[in-house]
Formats: sequence, C-alpha cells, structure tokens
Amino acid sequence: MKARIKLLDVLSGRYSVLISEEDAREAKLHPDDLVKLEAGKKIVYGSVVISNMIESGEIGISRDILELHNFSEGETVNVIPAGTPESVRYIKKKMHGEKLRKVEIESIVRDIVDRKLRDIEISAFVTSLEINGLDMDEIAALTIAMAETGDMLDIDRKPIMDVHSIGGVPGNKTNILVVPIVAATGLTIPKTSSRAITSAAGTADVVEVFANVTFTLDEIKRIVEKVGACLVWGGALNLAPADDITIKSERTLSVDPTGLMLASIMSKKYAMGSQYVLIDIPTGKGVKVETIDQARALSRDFIELGKRLGQYVEVAITYGGQPIGHTVGPALEAREALSALQSGKGPGSLIEKATGLAGILLEMGGVAPAGMGKKMAKEILQSGKAWEKMREIIEAQGGNPDIKLEEIPIGDKTYTFTAPSSGYVTGIDNRAITAIARTAGAPEDKGAGVELYVKVGEKIKEGDPLFTIYAEHEARLDQAIVLARRTEPIKIEGMVLQRIGNI
Repeated sequence: MKARIKLLDVLSGRYSVLISEEDAREAKLHPDDLVKLEAGKKIVYGSVVISNMIESGEIGISRDILELHNFSEGETVNVIPAGTPESVRYIKKKMHGEKLRKVEIESIVRDIVDRKLRDIEISAFVTSLEINGLDMDEIAALTIAMAETGDMLDIDRKPIMDVHSIGGVPGNKTNILVVPIVAATGLTIPKTSSRAITSAAGTADVVEVFANVTFTLDEIKRIVEKVGACLVWGGALNLAPADDITIKSERTLSVDPTGLMLASIMSKKYAMGSQYVLIDIPTGKGVKVETIDQARALSRDFIELGKRLGQYVEVAITYGGQPIGHTVGPALEAREALSALQSGKGPGSLIEKATGLAGILLEMGGVAPAGMGKKMAKEILQSGKAWEKMREIIEAQGGNPDIKLEEIPIGDKTYTFTAPSSGYVTGIDNRAITAIARTAGAPEDKGAGVELYVKVGEKIKEGDPLFTIYAEHEARLDQAIVLARRTEPIKIEGMVLQRIGNI
C-alpha cells in the first residue's frame, strides 16, 4: 500500500512504523510484523505498531528511524509486508547447537544492521550464543562481518595501538590514565569505548563527564592526527554497527556471551585499523572471569583471533578481586582518574594497573626496552607529561582543559555505612558494589555511585566508615540502601575465622 509519511517526535528504542488500525486490518498487518518502506532507491525496515495517533493513508516514523534515514513530512512511500528473513532460520540452527557457516553468519549480521531482524529475534540470537557458544571459525567470521558492515577508519599516524578491558571489575577507570601515558611518547592510540552494559560506568560514561565523546569518524580522524589519541564512544560511530544493536539485547538480558564479546571487541579494533592490541582480562571472584585457567583460555582465543585478523595481540591478566581505586560511578571515577593524572599519584590499585598496562603498550610499540615499560610509564605519569597530553585530548574533544575536580558535580543525596564491628576486611563483593551503584542511578545519573574507604586486608575499628552511596534522587538512594543492607558487600572478620573443638 502507499502511505504518506508522518514524522513523530517519539523514541521507542526500536525501528517503529506506526499504522492506523484501519490500514493494518486492510493490509493484514499485526503488531510487531516486519514491513519494508520503499521510496525510490531508499529501503528501510521497521516493526509495525498499530496506533490511533495515525490516520488512514498515513504512516508514522519514529525518531529511531529518522536518526539514520532521511524522510520528509508528507513524502509518499510504499509499505510492503516483509515476511520473515532467511537469517531467522540460521538463528534457530544456532539455538539447536549447530555450527553456522560463514555465509550464514554474514546473513545474520547484515540483517541485524539492516533492521530486518526484530528485537525478539536478536535476543534469540544472543541467547543462543550464551547457551551454545561459538567456535573460533564462527567467531572470526562474526568479527569480520561485524566490522565490514560498518565504516573503517584509516589514520595516517602509525603504528596504531589499542587497549581494551573486558570489564567486570567495578571502578575500572584505568584506560583514562593509560591512553595519555601512551600518547605522551608519540605513539598513536585512538580509544573507542562502550557505555556500561552490566557495570556502573563504562569508560565512555566516565569521560563524558568532562569532555564530549560523540563524534563522527572524520572528526575522530582529525582529533587523533592532531593529538595522537582520543577517548570516545564507539556507539556514536558506524563502526561494527551490529555490535551496538546486539549490546541492547545483552544489556536487557544481563548476559555477555564469550564468542560475541570477542567479536564485539575485536571488530571495533579491526575497524579502527589497530595494529597492536592489548587486552586486559580482570580475574577474580565476582568478575566475568573468575579463575586464572579461564583467563588463560580466553587469552589464547584473543591471540588466535588477532592472528586471523592480521593484528598483534597481547593479553594482560590482571587482579580483579576487588574494585579498582576507591570510586564506582561516572562522576566519582572522573574525579579520581583526573586527580591521579594531575598529581601523578593515586590509589595503589589504579596506579599499578594503569602503569602496568601502559608499560606493556610502550614495549609493544617499541618506545621502551623489554622489561622497562612500567618504569617509563610511571615516570611519564609522575612528570606531568600524561596530564599535559590529557589536557590536549580534553580540549580537542570540546572539554575544558583547565577543569577543576570540584567542578565535577556528584550526587548530593548520600548515606554512609560504617563497620558493625572491629576486625579485618576479608572480602569486597564486586557484583554487590556494582548493583548498589546501579541501583543508586549509575551510569544514567552521572553523579550516582559508591565511594569506598577500605580495601581487602585492612584493619578497621567498629564505627569506621566503609563506603558512601551517592545518588541524585532520594528514591534511588533509598533503594540502594536497602540493597546494600541485604547484600552486605564488605565482609569483616576477626583473624580467627572458625573454632573447631576436639570431637
């Protein structure tokens, strides 16, 4: 049928096409059916929503579609029922645990990008990967398909370095230090980051507190060729666009399938033209990878995948048994990271990890002798060179290079938990800390989060402060307090853990 476009100021979170009840009945369309809109050479797919906001002969287009496709008010389009794409059959094949061929994976990825697959079908695909996994042939095919269905960045400055943490440990603002340390040596490091999926703050969420992170590919190219680095949000780019769509399902389902995680990370690196890639795998209780054996197995997968993509990959297995630094949440982490850069000092866990990772990159890039990278990284941080480079990055990304830490607003609704007894901190529950920060409003509320005053192994007295919850809204603070009381994220015990008598 032919219909006139009506532009709607509505964000639905998906590609929505609104049709009147009369037209839907006439065309035998049902809610969530897939339709194809044709206007000349322009073809767009969307899911049907039946609405009384739309008159017969009209078709409403949500802002989700308009952000990527140009339509004019009153423009005439053909509305054609699209049916079920062939790629759904391949998704069902993976649901049954069968191996997918390269052409089948390419079909799924292409249909995700073209929006031929609806949210429920994408969620089914993500779930099938969580349950049945992918082998290395499938992962390599998925990685290349995800990269090649989007744009590719070509930066003239070489070599191009990159670093990525698979996440899972709260407070991991490490790369905000690593990038300027590495760039201060003249190496090129265009860092694209994701927003939080299951954490309380992704690197992009933290950087957004003090600089713009949303740029076009051409703008990033100009920034990187000028200052040698960037810290930007990858989701604003058309780099591996299927990844940004599947992430929505991962976030909703709170899953992160290993094969999809590998493809997600490495497709972005491939699209950015990265030649030397360092992968950080935090390991410990309460993170994605809990044992060294699991971390080593995942390391081998990253290195093998890198070889198939023509990239040199190294992996750092890092301690992830408790939060990094003392803060969790965008604004709190921004303050802590910038403080460390300005002063050259900070929490031991943050400084040690940042200089350790930066040191490996300096050695990979050939600017530090083997075994001397960490020492060089510490000197760059303590000398103020990293902060000077960070000021250049902030200015290039539209922020204030003279930013003062107290100018970064944090939530004014707070509650501090204190130690119920004297003893030693024997454990900090990563998952609980993350859940509390998210319940308080992070990462959407930039000022929400958790500040920790203790670390594992420290001796404390009854009444000592353990952590403070920050929120921007009283209701969220109350919910976070309830959760913190239920989960008790910090474990305190005496040195004698248990007494067993003579039986």
